[in-house]
Amino acid sequence: MRKFLSYVTALTTIIILAIVCSAREYTLGETYEQALKTSEKIEIAKENVYIARQGRDKALSLLIPRLTAYGSYSRFSEDKYTSVGSILIQPDETSSWGVRADQSFSLSARELDALTIAGQSISKSQYDLETAQTDFLLNVGVTFYDVLKARKAVDIANANLGRLTQYHHSVETRFKVGELTKTALLRAEGELSGARADQLRAVNSLQLARAALIRVAGLEPDFQLKEKKQPSSGMCEWTSLRQSAMNDRTDLKSYDMQTRMAEQQVQYTRGAFWPSVGLFAIYNRADQDPMTTTFNDENIYGGVSLTFPFFEGGLRTAEYREAKAKERQARLAYDDLKKSVDIELKASCLELETLQGSLQFLRDQQTFARDNYNAVMKQFENGLATSLDVMDANTLLLTADRDLSRASYNYEIAYLRVKQTSGALLQFISESHSAEQQEPGDPSGGDLRARKPGGKLWQFFCLDAL
Repeated sequence: MRKFLSYVTALTTIIILAIVCSAREYTLGETYEQALKTSEKIEIAKENVYIARQGRDKALSLLIPRLTAYGSYSRFSEDKYTSVGSILIQPDETSSWGVRADQSFSLSARELDALTIAGQSISKSQYDLETAQTDFLLNVGVTFYDVLKARKAVDIANANLGRLTQYHHSVETRFKVGELTKTALLRAEGELSGARADQLRAVNSLQLARAALIRVAGLEPDFQLKEKKQPSSGMCEWTSLRQSAMNDRTDLKSYDMQTRMAEQQVQYTRGAFWPSVGLFAIYNRADQDPMTTTFNDENIYGGVSLTFPFFEGGLRTAEYREAKAKERQARLAYDDLKKSVDIELKASCLELETLQGSLQFLRDQQTFARDNYNAVMKQFENGLATSLDVMDANTLLLTADRDLSRASYNYEIAYLRVKQTSGALLQFISESHSAEQQEPGDPSGGDLRARKPGGKLWQFFCLDAL
């Protein structure tokens, strides 16, 4: 029964791998491109940019005179005259129409302040869009490497299952000839059962990781991933990375723009203490039946009005103080984010350096553990080692395989986090994707400075195309 379950498990794994091998293969750059096509979060951020642009149009409309056309028609039951002099006091019907132009503005020119705030809102929305792109693509990258990590875990679990199956067969053979006791066989069976459980957990974890990547990136269910290693050095130069983060982090730019908007809002609110001027011009045309000799059928006139609300119960003062408080909040939030960026960048750099430094030791550990297992297994087959020695050697090899696999893929994720915290992730992704698409006969010879990055992924990052 156990052999049958082992065969079924192995067959299931082979079928899954066969399906994966026949599917389309995605690199990390292609996964990014596919994810951007289907992301609802990115579309929401793009709509925010569109809404901000409509807000600028609304602010601009305050500087343009308003034109209003009107018309009316009235019909009375009868025409009426005075009893003396037969003067018409109610005509049979009347009609009128006209055009009116109105323009009002504050003497503080606060309408220009509103237009400035609207323009700043567009810039902030664009920075927020880039921040959403950065966070989303980092999440895609992490999920991408989670799938590779889970796939490697399945390979490690299969290798462990194969070693323990071979060991169980050896113990069973020696038990039948009386060289080992029943306890050694029971130990081997227990370890083999545990390996089967680990293999099943690894397969299910792989399926869950693949489902997460399908949700995030919108890939087809039978996709396959192509692995590509990142550079292993030259990453964490603290001074240059910190300068890059302060200059290129779009969330910092967004908070800085929010601070400027708060300053402009204070100026806009202060303008409410100034008088407002209104201008109007009217063209009016009228008609009536019957018509009198003194009836004026056409007139054109204009006017100017000055409005100064000198008391409104303290409303303007409260609004001004509120704007000043929001300005202080914006400055504090910006300063707090700058300090947090330093910590995030430092943490990501230290994590990358730690993983980079430990990878070589973990590779050596894996090599030593594999050689140790092979040696102990040969000694066990010749009766020079015990079952406990074999289990210790196998556990050491299994741990080394798992630690190296986790560290390798965590290094790839840490590399992306350093790019993200330094504000260079979008540029790095677009350049990497352009390099993947570059043909061997390209006259630029692989120099990205000699050619403009192309492809849909780069076009997506060009905000001017929105």
